[in-house]
Amino acid sequence: MPAETIVRTEEVVKTYRMGGTEVRALAGVDLEIYRGEYLSIMGPSGSGKTTLFNMVGGLDKPSAGKVYIDEVDVAQLDAYELAWLRCRKIGYIFQTFNLLPVMSALENVSLPMTFAGLSADESREKAAALLTRVGLGERILHKPSELSGGQQQRVAVARAMANDPAILLADEPTGNLDLTTGREIIELLREMSKESGVTIISATHDMKMLDVSDRVVWLRDGKVERIERREDIEISVGTIEGETE
Repeated sequence: MPAETIVRTEEVVKTYRMGGTEVRALAGVDLEIYRGEYLSIMGPSGSGKTTLFNMVGGLDKPSAGKVYIDEVDVAQLDAYELAWLRCRKIGYIFQTFNLLPVMSALENVSLPMTFAGLSADESREKAAALLTRVGLGERILHKPSELSGGQQQRVAVARAMANDPAILLADEPTGNLDLTTGREIIELLREMSKESGVTIISATHDMKMLDVSDRVVWLRDGKVERIERREDIEISVGTIEGETE
């Protein structure tokens, strides 16, 4: 049975104006992402990883080309439809965690459910279960300032899964974490992907991501340089484009 496509891009171009200069961040990206896969987008700084990530997540619109999620052209959605898509269909994890500092872990995770229409009791119950699943069952009432970086990222993973998304977007999810904690977060994402069937798309520099990825998209100068399946990649851990862990 052929893999089902959940995200598709067609000749996606993104240009920005910086002063009097036009910068082309994406230069015609064609890509198909399959339902339930773990896809890593990799490449050197300035290759277009985060820009492509933002296109796929409906956080920005292409200057030219199309982005489809479940065959819906994201650019054609109005503000309400786009908000619904982001709330119900896509979960986000960011390098800087983006937790609300005045709220507990439980409140941070339950907030997206409240926006989606769940009752306060349902939201709290489900948030507590998700926090337990990510290993924070004893710390649900702690605020971000009372948690380590790894624990904060676990809260962010639970929050991203709050509304049972079809797609989970992770932008440099290990970027602010030490080596060991980063590996724990990567393994947690992989486990949750297998359990729920969520499609994970990660923009990353982290070579450890290769171990858990089904496919890796390598970008360079705003274009897809190559796409590799995990089993075809020879890993030399610790280096990428001349950088070291």
